[in-house]
Amino acid sequence: MAGKKRKEMAPEMEVSKSVGNLLTVILVVLSVTFLVPIFLVAMNSVKGKLYISDAPFQLPKADTFVGLSNYIEGVSKTEFLKAAGYSLFITVCSVAVIVLFTSMTAWWITRVKNKFTSIVYYLFVFAMIVPFQMVMFPMVKIANMLYLDNPVGIILIYLGFGSGLSVFMFSGFVKAIPVSLEEAAMIDGCSPIQIYFKIVWPILKPTAITVAILNTMWVWNDYLLPYLVLGTDYKTIPIAVQYLQGGYGSIDMGAMMAVLVLAIVPIIVFYVSCQKYIIKGVAAGAVKG
Repeated sequence: MAGKKRKEMAPEMEVSKSVGNLLTVILVVLSVTFLVPIFLVAMNSVKGKLYISDAPFQLPKADTFVGLSNYIEGVSKTEFLKAAGYSLFITVCSVAVIVLFTSMTAWWITRVKNKFTSIVYYLFVFAMIVPFQMVMFPMVKIANMLYLDNPVGIILIYLGFGSGLSVFMFSGFVKAIPVSLEEAAMIDGCSPIQIYFKIVWPILKPTAITVAILNTMWVWNDYLLPYLVLGTDYKTIPIAVQYLQGGYGSIDMGAMMAVLVLAIVPIIVFYVSCQKYIIKGVAAGAVKG
C-alpha cells in the first residue's frame, strides 16, 4: 500500500516542481526587466551627453567616458544639496507623523468598537481607493487657503494621503494584541498614553517599520504633490530634476542621468537594508489580523 501511494504522489510532486521552476524563471526574468533601466541610467551617467542619445545601450569607452563631470554639473545646475535637504526633511517628518498618528488611530478604532469607529475605519479604507487626480485641484486650493504650501504644511497633507493604507495595516495587527495585556497595565495604574507607548507600541514595531518603509519610498519619490503644493519655491529632488530641461525641449541628458542616480541610490540602499521587515510586517498584519 505504501509503495502504491508513493507512485501516486510522484506525478503530483513532479508537477509541483515543474510549476515551481517555471515561477522561478518568470520571477528572474521580471527582476532583470526591472533592473535593466536602473543599470542603463547608471551606465549613461558617466558617458558624454552627446553619446547618450546616439548609443544609449553601449557601454562607456575611452572616448565616451567622462568620469564624474556629469555629477558635478548636475549637482551645480539643480542645487542638488538644497533639494536633497528639502526632500530629507519632508520625508523624515512626514513618515514619523504618519507612523505615530495612524498607529494610535488604528489602536483606538480597534479597541473602541461602536458605529462611529466603524464609520471612521471604512472612511480610511475608502480613502485608499480615491484617485489623487480626483482631489488634487481642490486640495491645492485648500492648501493655499490654510497656508500649507510650505515644507511644514505639506507634512499634514502627506499625513492625510498616507493615513488610509497605514491605518488599514495597523488595524490588522492591533487585533492580534491580547487585550489582557492592556487591562493588566490599566490595573497597575497606567494611563491610555502610557499603555500605548509601554505596551502597544513595542508590539507594533514590525508593522511600524513596514509602514515607514512604504511611505518613505512614496514620499521621497513623489513629484506631483510637492510640485502642486510647493511649486518652485521649495524644490525637492524630483522637481529639481525637471529643471534640467532647457528651452525648446533640450535636455542635458548627462546631468539628468547623474542626478537620477544620486536620487535613487539612497532609497535603494534604504529599501535593501529594510526589506526583510516589509515581509515580516505585512505577513504579521495579514495573518494575525
